[in-house]
Amino acid sequence: MDFHRFSFIICLFLFFSLLRIQSVTSSTNSSNSKEGFDYSPYIRIDEDGRVERFNDVTRAPPGFDPETNVESKDILFSPENNLTLRLYLPNNTNQINQNQKLPLVFYFHGGGFFVRGAFNPLNHNFVNNLASEANAIVVTVEYRKAPEHPIPVLYEDSWTALKWVASHFDQQGPEDWLNNRADFQRAFLSGSGAGGNIAHQMCMKNGVYEEKLKGVNFMDLILFNPFFWGREVLAGKTDNRTRGGRVERLWKFVYPNTTNGIDDPWINPAKDPNLGRVGCSGVQVFVSENDFMRERGWYYAQKLRESGWSGDMVVVDYKGEDHNFHLANLTSKNSVDLRRRTVLVINQEG
Repeated sequence: MDFHRFSFIICLFLFFSLLRIQSVTSSTNSSNSKEGFDYSPYIRIDEDGRVERFNDVTRAPPGFDPETNVESKDILFSPENNLTLRLYLPNNTNQINQNQKLPLVFYFHGGGFFVRGAFNPLNHNFVNNLASEANAIVVTVEYRKAPEHPIPVLYEDSWTALKWVASHFDQQGPEDWLNNRADFQRAFLSGSGAGGNIAHQMCMKNGVYEEKLKGVNFMDLILFNPFFWGREVLAGKTDNRTRGGRVERLWKFVYPNTTNGIDDPWINPAKDPNLGRVGCSGVQVFVSENDFMRERGWYYAQKLRESGWSGDMVVVDYKGEDHNFHLANLTSKNSVDLRRRTVLVINQEG
């Protein structure tokens, strides 16, 4: 090969290499031009798509809790997605009949649809106390979170968990705690913050948007500071439009394909034409005076009543408290009262 031909080939190589580098650089710049997302102190998404969650890695292990006398264990319910749920079983030594069936409570954790986990120490400690005081089996569910898994993935994961638990109604499932101890005719759906939103949606899916879970009777829906929003401007000091703008941006972040924004029925139940068919006979809503979603809890109760639903409705408003206060301090007067009221509902004593 002569020198001029060799030089020509080298020039072509360099030319196409340069084009490739420019193409990659253009693609990278286009990606970097995407708007980042900063929801500190919880999460930040850099412009290059890198996700940073803050203070969100602590996980309480399952096992026996000597303070509440509750045993817990983790079970894989979705092998394809590597998702687990945690079962809590109270060990009441004064219980005469160890074969007694216990109420079954589902508890969905909060975290704005994008942080926290079912096994966060705050959730774990709260559920240990709830299981002990209510003498009930409690199920907490780990679901995938946005932005890696945008809505509706977390609803689908939660429904998969419910179906897995419900498969034990005839005592033929793989888990003995559920086969032998759970009373599927006394089941309850509950959740905190975004988990309250999920609990409501699970109640709607059961018999409205999905096939009703066979063998399971959901008696009450118990919501702790539920994560709802909407475009309606509500009366009250906490219905803050500035905070509302941040929620609207958050909703688009966790549900990028939304067509109705914050008036989507998944975040604004008042826009659900089937709201009156919510599948439970009672609803208990806990709100807090200083929670910026306080009015939303009241509004949810109002619209549910106006929908024609005829079940029992109770709204409890805690003065001086903020969002999910019951998780932060288990021994405060109001936290103890919240669990007391919840236990009364679970045991149908008031």
